[in-house]
Amino acid sequence: MIKWRTFCLVVLVAVLLSASVALPQEAGGIRGVVYDKDFDVPLAAAEVTIAETQERATATDEGNYVFGQVEPGTYTLVFSKSGYARRVKADVVVSPGQMTELSASLSGEFTEMEEFVVQDIQIGTGTEAALLDLRIESPALMDSISSELMSIAGAGDAASALKLVAGATIQEGKYAVIRGLPDRYVNSQMNNVRLPTADLEKRAVHLDQFPSPVIESVQVSKTFTPDQQGDASGGAVNVVLKGIPSERIFHISAQTGYNTNVKDAGDNFLSYSGGGLNFWGKDDGLVTQESGTNWTGAVGTSTTDEPTDYKWSFAYGDKFEFDDFTLGAFGSFYYERDNSFYDDGVDDDFWVYRDDLLTGSLPYPMTPRFSGGDPEENDEDDWTKWTTSLFDVTKASQTVQWGGLGTIGLETESHSLKALYMYTRDAKDEVILAENTRGKESLHIYWPDFYPQVKFDEPIPSAYNGLASPPLRNQSLVYTERTTETLQFSGKHTLDFFPDFGITDFFTLQSPELDWTIANSTATLYQPDKRFISNAWNIFPEEIPWTILGWDEGIYTQNDFGGGQGTTGNLYRKWKNVEEESNQYSLNFKFPFEQWSGEEGYVKIGFFDDDVERTYDEESFANFSDPMGYYTPAGWLPYWTDIWPQQGHPLEESYFDVGYDGKQNISAFYWMTDVPLNSYLKFTGGYRFEKTELEITNRPDVKPNGEIVANYFNFEWMQDGTVYIGNPAYDPDRPELTDTSFKQDDVLPSLAFEFKPWDAVTLRGCYSETVARQTFKELSPIKQQEYVGGDIFAGNPDLKMSALENYDLRLDFTPYEGSLFSVSYFKKDVTNPIEYVQLDDGINQFTTAVNYPKGELEGFEFEIRQQMGRFLSGLEGLSVGANATFIDSEVTLPTNELNSFKFYNAPAEPTRDMLNAPEHLYNLYLTYDLPDTGTQLGLFYTVRGDTLVAGSGVSAVGFIPSLYETEYGTLNFSLSQKLGDDWKLKFQAKNLTDPLIETVYRSDYIDGDVTRTSYRKGMEFSISLSGSF
Repeated sequence: MIKWRTFCLVVLVAVLLSASVALPQEAGGIRGVVYDKDFDVPLAAAEVTIAETQERATATDEGNYVFGQVEPGTYTLVFSKSGYARRVKADVVVSPGQMTELSASLSGEFTEMEEFVVQDIQIGTGTEAALLDLRIESPALMDSISSELMSIAGAGDAASALKLVAGATIQEGKYAVIRGLPDRYVNSQMNNVRLPTADLEKRAVHLDQFPSPVIESVQVSKTFTPDQQGDASGGAVNVVLKGIPSERIFHISAQTGYNTNVKDAGDNFLSYSGGGLNFWGKDDGLVTQESGTNWTGAVGTSTTDEPTDYKWSFAYGDKFEFDDFTLGAFGSFYYERDNSFYDDGVDDDFWVYRDDLLTGSLPYPMTPRFSGGDPEENDEDDWTKWTTSLFDVTKASQTVQWGGLGTIGLETESHSLKALYMYTRDAKDEVILAENTRGKESLHIYWPDFYPQVKFDEPIPSAYNGLASPPLRNQSLVYTERTTETLQFSGKHTLDFFPDFGITDFFTLQSPELDWTIANSTATLYQPDKRFISNAWNIFPEEIPWTILGWDEGIYTQNDFGGGQGTTGNLYRKWKNVEEESNQYSLNFKFPFEQWSGEEGYVKIGFFDDDVERTYDEESFANFSDPMGYYTPAGWLPYWTDIWPQQGHPLEESYFDVGYDGKQNISAFYWMTDVPLNSYLKFTGGYRFEKTELEITNRPDVKPNGEIVANYFNFEWMQDGTVYIGNPAYDPDRPELTDTSFKQDDVLPSLAFEFKPWDAVTLRGCYSETVARQTFKELSPIKQQEYVGGDIFAGNPDLKMSALENYDLRLDFTPYEGSLFSVSYFKKDVTNPIEYVQLDDGINQFTTAVNYPKGELEGFEFEIRQQMGRFLSGLEGLSVGANATFIDSEVTLPTNELNSFKFYNAPAEPTRDMLNAPEHLYNLYLTYDLPDTGTQLGLFYTVRGDTLVAGSGVSAVGFIPSLYETEYGTLNFSLSQKLGDDWKLKFQAKNLTDPLIETVYRSDYIDGDVTRTSYRKGMEFSISLSGSF
């Protein structure tokens, strides 16, 4: 990597030197008239500023302004006057020896601008007004969120900002979902560069890693054009970073706050001995532990005082004018500590037991899922231990996030060059305490014929299995570090040494444009010593009768993981390291032209290549041969884990760990054209030729005796719906059994039109074809599980890529600046959608990925943005925005899966909803600017509808209904006040509704929803002070 970056630096320096000697050209100029938009009359004394040079001109009494000597190039003009909304005009081209005509109209209202205007492709994208212009001008259907709106909404990172976009939401707090299509169908980029990911489950970028201090805007393209990535099916999310300012800036900010759940926890905040995070969120290093001995370090939870939330950041930027070029730089650094806590969590595992399925009586009863025995075998002479999973959950996390951004750029009349480096580090210490006491206490509810209801202080009947559903205590200590690092070099060049030429006035080809990007990016995930322990509380009375309470008379026993692999143990410790590196380049040529009616279009061709290498390693240990299988304390409350480290619990290495190397190459060539037929109709279209290559090489564990562990499954569906699962011995002469490769070439067309009958009305339509890829994990048959006896995932080497046909139609109405009314229709037909199923042959059970035959998703989006001062002068400064998305989706189940449901007499429909596609999304926000006092208020309400997160499943022992996340809404409020010219004080209140975040089992064949998980996040309050100089 070091040599590669050195080479890139040499190339950058060489190009900078060659560009800096470009010869100056004859000056041009800019002139025009500034109007009052409300009365359509010239506006006197308006100020016009060229952002790049800071030259200023004042409009005359007739509204005229002029810049007589402007060097040829592309500029941004800012029109302003006290009491009027500023207007930004980007991409104003000045040609040698020519005067550019540019007029503007200002509305009689006030909108606060950002501290600076960013150059290059980022000019003006920090404000909502500029992004509305970008929305209208973009060849793709685009929605954006500016840093301006992010600040008002209190969006602390890219993930939070994305939730403000129509049709967009966030899965698990970090993955982008666009129009109901999850991460697989959404391409996330940074400055148009595709980033790697070290995610354990998905090939999806964690958007919560990119905080607001480094973000200029978040742009979402909802239609595919050939110059985009081929997997941008749901959309492409581009996080645009802040760039070089137009003038010197220095910005500092500090904030402190708290979460109500954390505050209420007080000195009962969950942690562990040695837990928490150091200042930089970096592990202190490995402690050498010897296999077969009792290891040091806490294995269970404890409590501590609640930590404090705070963050701070600073940024500095400047640019320097020279005779022939401009040099600029920008740098920022941020630091944040954040904490979360809840103690009202529920995690209940239910199913419809096979015996209840066989009765065929509807609705089917839902009972706790059990393992290790049968609740209906209640023999006082043969007590069998069997367990349920009805857990009450307490969870706490502490997070440290910090990073920096540095940009340097050089511009001449025809060339723009930029180098960017960004580094982010995110460390999280997560502690989970899950206790199952309800399983014992509610036996009579689910199995009344075998377990009659009794009170705590009453004797238990003799025929009552004392080991039935014992209380359980599970404790997890999870420390994780994530980093993202990217080094990017980019350039834009106007090849003006090519003269304009054409066929008379019918067609004129203008100077070609070239842009390029070279990037090296790395993402890592490091989990040192993740720990999980499970204990059962068993009651062994000396004589009958005994009481169900039993908290003071019993013993702890190890709740063995088992897992059908001949291994046991109830303490598990794991090291995991994932690293993914990407080397990427893109090269684009654009040939602009002017056609017969004077309209401008272009032809564009380009190349793209992204090489990704992924390394996955893990090492795990457990107390497989622990001589101390039980512990007799004073009662249930003294945790066994409190004295565990002082006892003799030797840990041994597990030989079922996963290690693999993965490679992915995506290469592409495309061509596209934008052809205006006249002033109101144009077409954009072309093809992208994309090649995908995936390789996975397995590195299986080797036992001390030299035996190579067979850590993979293969499976085959039978005609009757059952499945055969094979687990053959590892054959070193047949690596193809575990090593997987995949290749596919795709031709992806796109055709779009734009019809603009009036200046304020734009109708767009698009048809395109895109793809969705498998992940390394999904394609490899290697068995992966978080701990021995836990859920197993094994990939499918026969898994195919998904193909999508996309249809989009949007109508935008912008009657005046700052106003928008929009309606969109979209439809996506999916061939071979990738879904997860659970396979069970009665011995082995695991989850895998399969291709369903087809899927379909369609919906409508509605959006409005309105400045209310246009209707009533008393509402000047009040802006209202709202958007709503309604989604209808379904996938068709494959025949073999339907046969499997029928074989086990389980209910099944031929179709179901698509995973992670919410039924609807609503966003409503109000902002109120009071320029006379420097006060700004913001209110934001977001609603996500019911969303399918897991489809129904069936096995030899039961039927599990579909799992939905129920609808919930969040309300955020912000109030900021200027203190003089340089300082601003801000108060924020987030999640004021504090809704119940809940998943439920749902099916037409059970009696209503049954809770699977639930918790509340708590409300957040903060106060910050910032200064800009």
